[in-house]
Amino acid sequence: MKSNRCTRSEGAHYTYQPGYEVVKGNFSRTFLRVGYHKIAEVPAGACNISIQETIKSRNYLALQMKNGMSIINGNWVIDRPGVFTALGTQLMYKRPNEIRSRSGESITAPGPLTEDLHVYLIYQQPGPSVYYEYTLPLKNIYPSPEPVTQTDKLPLGERRRQTLWECVEKESLVTVPADLCDTALEPTNREEDCNLQSCPAYWDMGEWSDCSRKCGPGHQRRQVICRQVTHVHANGTETAVTVAQGLCGSTDMPVTESTCQLKICSQWEIRSEWSPCSVPCGVGQRSREVVCISNQGEVEPDEECNMNLKPDTFQNCDMGACARSWFTSFWSQQCTAECGTGNRTRTAICLMDHVTDLPLGSCEGERPSEVMSCDSGPCQQRLEWYTGPWGQCSAECGNGTQTRSIACILNNNGHMEVVEQFKCSSLPQPITAQPCRLKPCGVQWYVTEWSTCSRSCNGGYRVREVRCLTDNIAPSDKCDSGVTPENREECNKQACLAEISNDQYHSCTVVVQARLCIYPYYRSVCCASCSRSQKTYPNTFQMNRVRR
Repeated sequence: MKSNRCTRSEGAHYTYQPGYEVVKGNFSRTFLRVGYHKIAEVPAGACNISIQETIKSRNYLALQMKNGMSIINGNWVIDRPGVFTALGTQLMYKRPNEIRSRSGESITAPGPLTEDLHVYLIYQQPGPSVYYEYTLPLKNIYPSPEPVTQTDKLPLGERRRQTLWECVEKESLVTVPADLCDTALEPTNREEDCNLQSCPAYWDMGEWSDCSRKCGPGHQRRQVICRQVTHVHANGTETAVTVAQGLCGSTDMPVTESTCQLKICSQWEIRSEWSPCSVPCGVGQRSREVVCISNQGEVEPDEECNMNLKPDTFQNCDMGACARSWFTSFWSQQCTAECGTGNRTRTAICLMDHVTDLPLGSCEGERPSEVMSCDSGPCQQRLEWYTGPWGQCSAECGNGTQTRSIACILNNNGHMEVVEQFKCSSLPQPITAQPCRLKPCGVQWYVTEWSTCSRSCNGGYRVREVRCLTDNIAPSDKCDSGVTPENREECNKQACLAEISNDQYHSCTVVVQARLCIYPYYRSVCCASCSRSQKTYPNTFQMNRVRR
């Protein structure tokens, strides 16, 4: 029958030997989250414990007591291979690291355990596979023997065997007081030589060096030499010398270099997208948040991560060339003096691309004036403009216009009287219309004014510029091409009248050559010459296109 003290782990099964039962199990998963995962619980009293990675990997084995206290590789600190004493036995932790070795980590212990042992896997690489095995006595009624310490194992060599003599009664062989025996017959030789053969050579291993890296997989080294005991002194001390490695057996030489990992390295994490550029035009900067995260998801100082691998937190951004122009607001409607001479003001600013303020010295040209004088009229019988409320916007979307009514009021010591508007002509007249915008219209066609007709009679043509623009006045190709406005049309189709005018100056030939006939004054004083020139050179009067 099976012992009810066994803990059966997933994948475990039982086999039987005389007086013992053997518990075996396998632990394997495809993917796990990074961290500690329990494999099995080995119960108290277990012996011949063997835990072995069947596939070499970057994962680690770890042991804990049932109270949570770590024995091997606890709290994300990877211990050096070696012997660990715990739970009444010695646990041998090995981590083969030779390139030719395909074996993974292993932990063995003779036992028996004085309390339950919890086995964990520190998962870092997919596809872990661990085999474990231990034996349990069928009747665990014997007290656990004392753990064997390193000092209990004495090397072979020159020893002296001691012989104990006692005074006993001949027939019963019962020990009696020594004074009952004849002291003259007491044997003098109480020691004899024994074990005269040479002690076997053994590997003497030094301490492991510090891990080559503070985090992540590193390397550590130790010195291993072959030594042999040549003499054992009476006080128990030994004399040993270094001998050739062949005496120890080079195939069994302990490893001198091992992998190590004090903790899993922290990694950089990008926590935000790039911010908008710091400037609307020209070259600026944008930024994003980059933090150092531990393997447990906590933010750590940047020094805990590899600074050479830190992603950029700042980046230059080019928003294109900046256009700089002076912009002015409308003059204030209110004069600073209620009557008499005062001032009206406006604001002048230098803008880039119509959105960003610049220092006032960044624009070309002279800064526009921001103060002008105004006359509010006499303080008695004072005339004032009064305005009504603004009406509705003329456009349901995009740019429209709204209007309001104005009235000229005669204020005579508080007595108000509506008078003819021309009487307020000396005062700045309030605006009666202003632009309005209820909502964006999206993309739409924009046009300039028509140019002057290329001919005054007998048919000419005029042109204008047509553009598809978005609400923020950016070029677009989304407008309806089926309703594209015309950019050229015929004009002045009427027949030319007979010339009834004459030149008023004899120098009209120069006027024609200088192409001044486009101006009304020169056309009127050089009527005949300009008319003849228009028939000969029909493009003379074509105006340059007005650009938006």
